[in-house]
Amino acid sequence: MRFAARLAAASLLAAVTTVGVGAPAHADRYRNDQWYLPFLRVSEAHAISQGEGVTVALIDSGVEGKHPDLDGNVLKGFDTIVGGDGDGWGDDEGHGSSMAGLIAGHGHGSGNRDGVLGMAPKAKILPIRISTAKGHGGGDAIAIGIDEAVKRGVKIISISESAPSADSSVLIKAVERAHAAGVLVIAAAGNQPDNFYVAAPGRYPGAVAVGAVDQKGAVAPVSVRGAEVQLVAPGVDITSTSRINKAANTQYRKSTGTSPATAITAGVAALVWSKYPQLTADQVLERMTRTAVDKGPAGRDNDYGFGLVDPVAALTAPAASPSAAAPTAAPSVEVSLPELPGTPDNGGLSGLFTGVGLVVILLVGVALVVAGIVVFLVLRKRR
Repeated sequence: MRFAARLAAASLLAAVTTVGVGAPAHADRYRNDQWYLPFLRVSEAHAISQGEGVTVALIDSGVEGKHPDLDGNVLKGFDTIVGGDGDGWGDDEGHGSSMAGLIAGHGHGSGNRDGVLGMAPKAKILPIRISTAKGHGGGDAIAIGIDEAVKRGVKIISISESAPSADSSVLIKAVERAHAAGVLVIAAAGNQPDNFYVAAPGRYPGAVAVGAVDQKGAVAPVSVRGAEVQLVAPGVDITSTSRINKAANTQYRKSTGTSPATAITAGVAALVWSKYPQLTADQVLERMTRTAVDKGPAGRDNDYGFGLVDPVAALTAPAASPSAAAPTAAPSVEVSLPELPGTPDNGGLSGLFTGVGLVVILLVGVALVVAGIVVFLVLRKRR
């Protein structure tokens, strides 16, 4: 969700801050600002997996492919906003570049100790640009991007954008096709006050809606709650890469919302799939939800979903029991309807009454046959 682009000016300054590039001697400040790295024990996770062999499609405002923290990790992608003639490189807004850094940033400098480190630094980003400073593609553009990502064989699609409030059948079908193709679609739950309920496409069947938490692990005030929320991840004061603005001497930014939480979750999924390439999309999701840190009320709830993503647990937990049902993306809501009068229910009282009725009918039939024989014999005797 492009939180900064939609709030009032005061909220904009509070939620999104552009950070100066600074001299190389101060580059470590950006890595130090990434509080969510120790919070999620990312160094332990990276000792197990770094996302090798996994490509994440990023449907957003494009990516600054030449950023020093992303160099080599950004593939040639696709533009929907300009008719599909572009390759997803370039970012007028900085939003997409920020999400790319959270997924696959590898830092720079000696030992890559400086700059932004992503959740899966050896994964690849397929940028699919659906918006520019001059316009936004909307739900249809997201749908086109989803179909293009599936066609190009990606395993994960990360969407920190939202469609207009009205449901789009085109977008719903695109999410369904992606899920049917075995692709994990991870999308932002939405930000308050712009969204009052879980945003599209996160709320659609086949997608995984992600909420945001703060430095204490509490659900962020900006994070939309709802039955479709499945996971939460850090989403407050998140430092990451941005577009390179030489005039302003900036290439990093700090943001708050469910957008960065979504990108971080997509990065965790890349770690898991790299470690366990044999898993299906639903099995990757099952592993992530099963190992999430339960927050709020016991079990799944509308604020935290199944809980806070835990990369280390997701990578090290034993396989699920064969009898355990793997959750599917965006679980459907079960609705209990009243039974209609006379509706049979096998094993219930209606079944018992049905059996008794058959016996009664059989006895009546026998009695009629016997009565008929008696009448015949009486009449024959009189004759």
